[in-house]
Amino acid sequence: MSMLTPRRAIAASAVSLALLALTAPAQSSPAPDVSDQGRGGESARQAYKRLSQTSGAQAGKVRLDLLAINDFHGNLETIPATSSSGRINNTPAGGVEYLARHLKKLRVKSRANDATPVTVAAGDLIGASPLLSAAFHDEPSIEALNAIGLQVASVGNHEFDEGWRELRRMQRGGCIADGPDGQDNQNSCPDHRFAGADFRYLSANVKWDDDKTHKRPTLLPAYKVLNVEGIKVGFIGMTLKDTPSIVTQSGIQGLRFTDEVRTANRLVPELRERGAEAIVVLLHQGVVPTDSTAYNDCSGVTGPALDIAQNLRPAIDAVVSGHTHQPYNCTVRDPKGQPRLLTSASSYGRVVTNVHLLLDPETRDVVRPAAYAVNKIVTNNQDGPDADTLPDANVKPVAALSRLIALYKELVAPIANEVIGHLDGVALLSKTQDDSGESPLGNLIADAQKADPSVIPPGGEAPTIAFMNPGGIRADLIENANGDVTYEAAFTTQPFNNYLVSMDLTGQQILDLLEQQWSGDNASFNKILQVSGIEYTWDQSEPPGSKVVTGSVMVDSNGDGTADAPLNPALTYRIVCNSFLSDGGDSFSVFASGTDKYIGGLDIDALVNYLNVNDPYTPVATDRIDVQP
Repeated sequence: MSMLTPRRAIAASAVSLALLALTAPAQSSPAPDVSDQGRGGESARQAYKRLSQTSGAQAGKVRLDLLAINDFHGNLETIPATSSSGRINNTPAGGVEYLARHLKKLRVKSRANDATPVTVAAGDLIGASPLLSAAFHDEPSIEALNAIGLQVASVGNHEFDEGWRELRRMQRGGCIADGPDGQDNQNSCPDHRFAGADFRYLSANVKWDDDKTHKRPTLLPAYKVLNVEGIKVGFIGMTLKDTPSIVTQSGIQGLRFTDEVRTANRLVPELRERGAEAIVVLLHQGVVPTDSTAYNDCSGVTGPALDIAQNLRPAIDAVVSGHTHQPYNCTVRDPKGQPRLLTSASSYGRVVTNVHLLLDPETRDVVRPAAYAVNKIVTNNQDGPDADTLPDANVKPVAALSRLIALYKELVAPIANEVIGHLDGVALLSKTQDDSGESPLGNLIADAQKADPSVIPPGGEAPTIAFMNPGGIRADLIENANGDVTYEAAFTTQPFNNYLVSMDLTGQQILDLLEQQWSGDNASFNKILQVSGIEYTWDQSEPPGSKVVTGSVMVDSNGDGTADAPLNPALTYRIVCNSFLSDGGDSFSVFASGTDKYIGGLDIDALVNYLNVNDPYTPVATDRIDVQP
């Protein structure tokens, strides 16, 4: 059995990984009609029951149950219920061993009700993954998704974390020549040959810039048609059109991402020509409810998927969505006023959405007034406040998935368990931002990047300022039970393996950069950069473009870490950021115009080395950014 060796063995390639900052853009269209009332006040669930039991001319409806997940992100293991990522409200939830069991039970129940179950997903199944999956190019997650019976999925933005060629390998299988035991890179095929996904990835709106040189216009098929008891059902899979702004550019060269509504609408005639009147969109874009605890409701949702779901052609019957990591169960109205489901199953395998559809053998279409969905929590065997009150709390894990996890845990153990440092006086360093946008963990990461010697070009100068995007900080940094910070803990915090890039920016460019935190694409959901070597004040009451208080910006003038001199717009400063930001990621276009760029080492290595040198690490004050009301 092959084992992982040095820590560098899991480094991603230079074309690697994107970052996701979960967004909740403003929504201008009217709030959705969340009522499922049909004729005479009849609910969709009641209509489903009535029509599926009707005799005579109305008899013979075909039942289709969709079992949907989204945003799995390679979370094979159960996340402790002490973390919000390991529960739904107070109910411990998640873990692929338990997800598999719940899906098995739902399929049995579906077939007992004379329905056909089809398991689908709405993107981000891989990428931004824990070390257990990421150390092996997410091959373990694809194998787990095969084992749980996934049949069709849309791509998400994180499917492009290692580039489009790697995404195609995820579909087709094969191994990467990482060198013996992963010495040159992550460890592909450490124990057996990777066979690829049994399910079909779809990418309707991911198209080639030059489609004449390819067999089809899209990277992966745009749709898949399944036969359900003689009725054809079409599934269109798409990611958000704004994917290029939240992924590393080198991984999507040669591709373009088209508008979700126009893309899906143009496919409707083609699907109908193939005999598919029943059409479902698997969409990696979402909404955010005002009350995320109401996981089976649709409370005041806002976000891009609402506009999309309301404007798709009436021929499209349901939208299974994701991206925002929120659970919701909505009914919106299509352009003809007919009800259309819009659902999401939270994230990390903690929820399964059971979408109940009736198909009319005469029209071969979905009976829309009878379509309804239920979000079901993937309970597991962890202790929790609600654990003993749930009817399915004692869930037996699926043994095949337990064995898969055990195999990869053994393979990754040498690197995962490496102790890299300790925290002084705390057991957790939080990524939660205060009112100004600053966090204790953000300060640590920015300091580590500024101090990393790999970003100093030969004969050049060290950066005096560092910037880190908050979306790249995925979890709090936590000590284990022994009081140690392990490599696995650090990787959980920074799982993207971006390279660090130093560059020159003028003082004016830095001012422009700071204003981009609240303007353009970031106006509706601010992205406050974590900083080192710079301090400033911003004013909440001022409009975008004028947020930074004039004269408040102070910078490190001599590299000692102290912001002791006013920023001079005419001077040039050496700064460092990760490769995602360097490309202009998260709509920080100023970074893309930096000059004299020099590529250093990995961001995770900078963090690990900094913790090694500063052991134990003492958290610093969050006083670099100030905010005025």
